Amino acid sequence: MTLHRNSGSEEQERVSFGDITLKSMVFKAISDMGFEEPSPIQAKAIPFILEGKDLIGQAQTGTGKTATFGIPMAEMIDTDDSRVQALVLCPTRELAIQVAQEVSKIGRLSNLKSLPVYGGQSIERQIRALRHGVQVVIGTPGRILDHISRKTLRLNNVRMVILDEADEMLDMGFIDDIEAIIKETPEDRQTLLFSATMPGPIQKLARQYMKSPEFVTISRDKLTVPLIEQVYYECKDSQKVDALCRVLDMEEIGAAIIFCRTKRGVDELVASLKTRGFFAEGLHGDLTQAQRDRVMKKFRDGKAELLVATDVAARGIDVENVTHVVNYDIPQDPESYVHRIGRTGRAGRKGIAITLINYREYRQLKLIERVTKARIQRRDLPSMADIVERHKESHKSKLLTLLERGHFGEYKSIISELADEYDPMEIAAATFKLLVEGPEAEKAEKEVSEFGNTGAEPGMVRLFMNIGRGQGVRPQDIVRTIAEEAGIPGNVIGVINIYDKFTFVEVPEDVAGRVLGVMHQNMIKGRKISVEPAKAR
Repeated sequence: MTLHRNSGSEEQERVSFGDITLKSMVFKAISDMGFEEPSPIQAKAIPFILEGKDLIGQAQTGTGKTATFGIPMAEMIDTDDSRVQALVLCPTRELAIQVAQEVSKIGRLSNLKSLPVYGGQSIERQIRALRHGVQVVIGTPGRILDHISRKTLRLNNVRMVILDEADEMLDMGFIDDIEAIIKETPEDRQTLLFSATMPGPIQKLARQYMKSPEFVTISRDKLTVPLIEQVYYECKDSQKVDALCRVLDMEEIGAAIIFCRTKRGVDELVASLKTRGFFAEGLHGDLTQAQRDRVMKKFRDGKAELLVATDVAARGIDVENVTHVVNYDIPQDPESYVHRIGRTGRAGRKGIAITLINYREYRQLKLIERVTKARIQRRDLPSMADIVERHKESHKSKLLTLLERGHFGEYKSIISELADEYDPMEIAAATFKLLVEGPEAEKAEKEVSEFGNTGAEPGMVRLFMNIGRGQGVRPQDIVRTIAEEAGIPGNVIGVINIYDKFTFVEVPEDVAGRVLGVMHQNMIKGRKISVEPAKAR
């Protein structure tokens, strides 16, 4: 990626994003978000969109669709004009919020103002925001029509209409609403349609409301993964560094490449690993060629056991003795996952690919599994007891060396004072625990549930679902769906109470986050449901 300066003006500064030329402010915003090059759909579709052409994009979730239309928005919209110039229709409030957040990040340096509008939020608050002036409105069809009927949303200045996940909107019965909304926009607008599938009604919609659209499709039929062991660990974001260190402590690593989403993430992780005694080096796009060469020489020579890198910086790396690839940040699409993990297990050698996820990323992991037709095995994070067991011989050897040398000085007086109150065996065990666990030894027992008191049995979390007997739901429907979607045995699911309009179900605390992440907005008995932690009675 090269910065091309056409003049001294910041407004005229242009930057290459792959083969796409962008304003420097847009490029900086997406670079800060972790984008280093376009995903396949972005590389194909963005040039057509920037030319003002209508476009149909057939691609699944997780391919970078939002940035595919968000980047051209930030490029093309007149931010000096406070009227609505772009409209994005989404099937659900969750997707509308997610799209709005990403569009806001892409346009943050360009002063692009976006607003999500959806049911369930105060319409008066939305009306006030619309009066204040926004250029992009992202919303669900029902709420958009509500604003149109109230005349609080005018679409006569809209230059771009985006239908996101059009097949989902069709399944939810929004097709008539979509047509009514499109008719409120100017005929010379640009229309973009994104859909994982192209059923007949969607094709009819495209023929009726789009002008000679370009068609872009991302095929994954031939996507295969190398024959290496693939595992994942689940942890909270706040515990991610410690989780990584525990995994590294348990693995017999020759050399490992750890992938982060952003350049800043690489630098921060390298610093954290070094403070914990690992020999780690970072590789990303801000390094000069000389710096890159020095890092790679250390890695090839075995002076650095861990290479922390972004996707683009790692391209072209060919190191034969890589035993592990770690996805510290889950990749944004299955293609990136395949490219990453293909760097281990070469020439018939054993290799292992490790992915760290939080419970919200479980769906993305299952998408990678489906598309690559690979089995990614879940493992429990190593406990401190596991690590003690793994390294006890090493620590025992160090203690024996110290005992043989003697010269304990002031430490003897500390133990002598403690021995008046505690058993010498307990003092020795506590000292050993502090040696192995470090500062975490004091915090290990203090962790409490992130869900608070939900009224469940100890060790369980009680979840609320807005579906019940009135929708024909049975206990076996609940158990089967949770077990299949969250990848847990059905027999660990606890008490299920089904009422006319809602249901309570108890699940083990250690998988509650995952269950919540995969079940919220999922389907049971053909109905999309909401799931949240229950409130204690």
